[in-house]
Amino acid sequence: MKRLDSIPTNKIERVTKLVSTGVKIGGNYLKYYGQKMVNPELTKDGLHEDNATDIYDGLKELKGSALKVAQMLSMEKNLLPQSYVEKFSLSQFSVPPLSPPLVMKTFKKYFGVEPYVLFDEFDSESINAASIGQVHKAKKNGKDLAVKIQYPGVRDSIGTDIAMVKPIALRMFNLKGTSDEYFQEVEDKLMEETDYTLELQQSEIVREACSNLDNIIFPKYYPELSCEKIITMDWMQGKHLSEWCKEEHSQEERNKVGQALYDFYMYQIHVLHKFHADPHPGNFLVDENAQLIAIDFGCMKELPKAFYTPYFELIQPETLDNDTLFTEKLIELDVLKTDDTPKEYEYFKALFHELLTVFVEPYRHDHFDFSQEIFSEAIAGLSDRFANDKNIRKMNTNRGSKHFIYVNRTFFGLYSLLFDIKANVAIRGFEKYLK
Repeated sequence: MKRLDSIPTNKIERVTKLVSTGVKIGGNYLKYYGQKMVNPELTKDGLHEDNATDIYDGLKELKGSALKVAQMLSMEKNLLPQSYVEKFSLSQFSVPPLSPPLVMKTFKKYFGVEPYVLFDEFDSESINAASIGQVHKAKKNGKDLAVKIQYPGVRDSIGTDIAMVKPIALRMFNLKGTSDEYFQEVEDKLMEETDYTLELQQSEIVREACSNLDNIIFPKYYPELSCEKIITMDWMQGKHLSEWCKEEHSQEERNKVGQALYDFYMYQIHVLHKFHADPHPGNFLVDENAQLIAIDFGCMKELPKAFYTPYFELIQPETLDNDTLFTEKLIELDVLKTDDTPKEYEYFKALFHELLTVFVEPYRHDHFDFSQEIFSEAIAGLSDRFANDKNIRKMNTNRGSKHFIYVNRTFFGLYSLLFDIKANVAIRGFEKYLK
């Protein structure tokens, strides 16, 4: 795999890279329509594959928040053609790593010495490389360690990347007026993800707080071998969750892993009121005993009580069945607005009721089988509903608190992972930890 000796960090370099990618995509369309004239039966599968490859090739060299967007989109299996999902999913743990000389330079900058001075052994070739950092294997005092190194300049480029994405998102999602708070929420979370000192603190808090949960384990972290751009933790032996899901496993093992994942999220949300808000398979391993391993806590979302209470009241089945209470909660969460026209008011009320009816289906059961195709297809239908409804384009779609962004992302990501695991989950099983 190609090694990177540098990463574009300033605005001109990053815009230039995106423009060159756009030129390639334009060429793909010209090629497709030329072939379509000769063969009218030609589908867009080849076009999607070429575009996905060119977009990913451009983003993987930019790294940082640009590549993080691809990582997030890889979880949205219902929004994109399969070729995009497959290509973007590589951003979870397999992108071109930094070259060994750049790794050495990064260590010397932050520790004043090369890694061989800090560790008894250090592999200069990375084991995994993702959107914000890459992982190296090391050893000290007989203990195997994982050392995550942040890509140079990633933090400095976040503002530029958000500024480039913002006008596209405004057009795509018809955002208006007060949409700045949504972009600020995303930018703040990306900034937090590049603060490894904060990540180490969050990781230790979660590790200790969730130590009572069954079938999930966490690495220990080493502050003395960590800093703002480098973080050292125990090396955890296991397979990436996406790899594990594709293998043959008993239903008992699948339920065990799925229950551990589900309980982990519910415990964080309802007890800690702060949770791991990046539920993609690159952040989880599964060991030989079908125990889940959580390895990355860079993206954590705190739930203020003013949002937590009405949100979880809203998504209860009994609220959906009570029109007055349902309307009250939509107003409280700023989904319905005082300046809505009667048409907007009724439209968004009906739309959110339709969406939430699908969303809360698991909570109408004591046990829920997340492998059901009918449920997965219903979730997929939610994306189609937004993408194809022409009425949405005519209305102000700034809807809901900024906290919806990461809460909804987490729930839909969790549902997606549980579908991949093919798990049957005890929906209220986590409540045993509340006692």
